[in-house]
Amino acid sequence: MECTVQWGGPEGMLFIAKTGTGHVTAMDGAPDGGGHNLAPRPMEMVLAGTGACSAYDVVLILKRGRHLVHGCDVKLTAQRADTDPKVFTNIHFAFTVTGQNLSESAVQRAVKLSHEKYCSASAMLHHTTKMTWSVDIVSNEATKNLST
Repeated sequence: MECTVQWGGPEGMLFIAKTGTGHVTAMDGAPDGGGHNLAPRPMEMVLAGTGACSAYDVVLILKRGRHLVHGCDVKLTAQRADTDPKVFTNIHFAFTVTGQNLSESAVQRAVKLSHEKYCSASAMLHHTTKMTWSVDIVSNEATKNLST
């Protein structure tokens, strides 16, 4: 895996990253750090990547278990250390999983497996970060009722 990151120049703190698979994303700093708030902060990208990594696992585990999963959202709430390096100290993952006949035990198992075995990002962050999670399961019928 590889990635290149280019600084946007002396007028700010904009960085453009290009991944080895050819995708491009921008990151910027806060105005008090010389940035112009044009894109997410690098640590926001770490948090978002961790959420996506875990949600990916949860969906894949449920699908492989032949569960009818239709949606998986995760809201991450994080705290960082007050001093440098300002690592994440706490991250809470609030999962909302939508599907048909999803059992709480199956969803809880998928989330636990993600955090304890499969999610590479969580595995890296667990050295400095206390991670917790909660799960809300929304049945397909409830989803249909909300949309009408």
